[in-house]
Amino acid sequence: MTAPGNIRRGHWMNHAVIEAMTAAGLTAEILAAQIGVDPKTAARWANPGHIPQSRHRAKVAALLGREVADLWPNISKRRDPVWLRQWVDWERAAVALRWFELAWVPGLLQTEAYARATLAGESLSAREVEQLVEARVGRQAVLHRDRPPLLIAVIDEAVLWRPVDGDRDLMREQCEHLAACARLPSVQVFVVPASVGMYPGLGGPLILAELPDGEQVGHVDSQARAEIVTETADVATLVLRWERIRGEALSRAQSLDLITKAAEHHGPDRRAVA
Repeated sequence: MTAPGNIRRGHWMNHAVIEAMTAAGLTAEILAAQIGVDPKTAARWANPGHIPQSRHRAKVAALLGREVADLWPNISKRRDPVWLRQWVDWERAAVALRWFELAWVPGLLQTEAYARATLAGESLSAREVEQLVEARVGRQAVLHRDRPPLLIAVIDEAVLWRPVDGDRDLMREQCEHLAACARLPSVQVFVVPASVGMYPGLGGPLILAELPDGEQVGHVDSQARAEIVTETADVATLVLRWERIRGEALSRAQSLDLITKAAEHHGPDRRAVA
C-alpha cells in the first residue's frame, strides 16, 4: 500500500485512514486544503492517537467516504468526559500549552494519587472516579511523545504547601513528580510566590493552547463546567492575563528550588520517637 501525500509508510500507521485517502484519491495536501488546516496536521491523522478535532472530524470522514468510527475506532473508548473531548483534541494537537493553576497542580503534571484526591467528595461513583483519573493520567502521554508540545505551567505557591487530608506521602510524591516534570526539556514550571500578594491569577485558572497553524484557544475552569474560549477578543484577554500572571512568577531555577523544599517539607516526620 502506498501512502498518499506527505505520509510516510510504517507499521505504526492508521491503515484505515491511509486506505480511505488512497481510495478517495486524496493527498494530505488536498485534504488539508478542503478542511482548512496545515498539510502536516492532515498527514498526522494517519498516525495512531492523532484524531481530527471534533469540529473537523465529520467533514474529514465524509470526504474520505467512511464513518468516523471506522477511521478512528478508539473514539468510542475514550475515558475523558464528552464535554472535555474538544479541548483534549486541541491539547493533543497543540505545539505549546500555557497553563496557570491557582489551587491545583496542573492535570498534565499530577500523580495518579493526587488526581484521585482532587475528586474526593464529588458526587461520583467509584467507577466514575477511576474513569476520570484514568483519562487525566492518560492525557499526560502527550508530554512523552517524540515531539511533545512546550508546556509552560505557572502555579500559585499555596498549591505546594496545601496538605491532602494529612497525607504527607501523597504531597511529597506529588512535589517530587512536579520537580521531575520541570526538568523535562519540553516543560517549564514557574511558581508565583506568596509574597506577591494580590495579582491577576486570583481570578482563577486558565489554559491557552497554541495550534500548529498559529491559532490559539483557551480553557477556563470554574466550580461548574469548564468553558472553552475560541472568540478572538476573549482569547486576547486571556493572553494578556497570562502574561501578567507569568510576570509575577519566580525564575525557573528559583521555582524548582521552592518545589524541592516543599517536597522535603512533606517528607516523613524525622522527630525522634521517645
